[in-house]
Amino acid sequence: MLKLVIGNKNYSSWSMRPWLALRANDIPFEEVFVPLYTNDKADKDRLLSFSDSGKVPALIDGDLTVWDSLAIIEYLAEKFPQARLWPEDRARRAHARSISAEMHSGFLPLRNECGMNLHRPVRAVDLSDDARANVARIQEIWADCYRRYGKDGPFLFGAFGGADAMFAPVVHRFRTYAIEVSDEARHYYDAMMSLPAFQEWTRAGLAETLVIERFETV
Repeated sequence: MLKLVIGNKNYSSWSMRPWLALRANDIPFEEVFVPLYTNDKADKDRLLSFSDSGKVPALIDGDLTVWDSLAIIEYLAEKFPQARLWPEDRARRAHARSISAEMHSGFLPLRNECGMNLHRPVRAVDLSDDARANVARIQEIWADCYRRYGKDGPFLFGAFGGADAMFAPVVHRFRTYAIEVSDEARHYYDAMMSLPAFQEWTRAGLAETLVIERFETV
C-alpha cells in the first residue's frame, strides 16, 4: 500500500495537496505523520528516513519515494489514470497544469502574510499590495475556470482533480483571514468547502493540539 508522509494538518498546506488527491479519489494509502518544527532530532531523523529532502510531503510506493506535492500528484495521475487527476482533453490538461504550476511556484506574498493555520480565529489582516494582487489573480483563475468549464461540474475543470488539490489550501487561507470572495469565484470556494475529503482534513487539523509558535504570530 502507498504511504504518504505528512506534517501537521493544522499548518501543512503542502501535505494537504496530495492527501486530498488521494482521499477525494478513494485511493487507499497509509498516512504517516511526522510533526514539524519540533526541534526534536528524532523527528528530523525520522523525516530524513523517508525523504532525503527532509521535507513533507513524501509518497512511498514500495522502494520508490516521490517528494514535492506537485510531483506526487503527477505520479498519482500516471499510476491511477482512472482517477483522472488531469483532464482528458489536451488543451484542458495544459490549462490545468499551467495553473497548478503557477500555484506551486507563485503567490509568495499571500503565503507569507496569510499562513495556513486552521485553528486561528477568523479575522482579517492588512494585506500588502502584492498580496492583494495575489488574491485577485487567484479569484480570476477560479472565475475563468467556472466560465469555461462550470457546466461540467463545480470544480476547476468539472470533477475534482489535481488542480483542485493544488488550490484547496487557499480556500482555507481565504476563510481564516476573512478575505472577500467575488461572486464568480464563490462557486468554487463553496464547492471546495463542501467536499467531504476537504472537511475530513479540516476536522483533523482543528483537533490537533500541537502548536508551532512561529506560525502563531499573524
